[in-house]
Amino acid sequence: MANKKRLNDKAIHPTQEFVRDFMGDNAWQRLMRFEDMLRQRYNLGVEMKFPFGNEYGWGFRYSHNKSLLLHTFFEQDGFCATISINDRGADKVAGMLSDSLPKTQELWKNRYPCGKNGGWIHYSVESDEELLDVVRLVSVKVKPLKIV
Repeated sequence: MANKKRLNDKAIHPTQEFVRDFMGDNAWQRLMRFEDMLRQRYNLGVEMKFPFGNEYGWGFRYSHNKSLLLHTFFEQDGFCATISINDRGADKVAGMLSDSLPKTQELWKNRYPCGKNGGWIHYSVESDEELLDVVRLVSVKVKPLKIV
């Protein structure tokens, strides 16, 4: 996982304005574009959570109906998309890797293992170009209602 500064004090529930200031306007706008991409594909639910402890910190939990899509964690000047892909989805990811960015390919290769072939990816999004790959990874996890 990246060593970027995060909001990791559980006792301080950040406001959206505080998160935006912490992330920086460019990163916040990128996160909002990502959210819009998800909203076009899913019945999107968004909740601010502190799900996994201090190492991860505060972030948004994104869901489709009751299915978890991913978590995004607020980072200074960015955000990290944390996605778990099960064994069934691992084959689908393998099939799309040739059309993915080198960073995406590397992150999948070095994923934190879970199950026989699945795993966790921690994708620190640094450019708009990476958003589509993250959305494609999410679509492996939960099939979109519609493809835009």
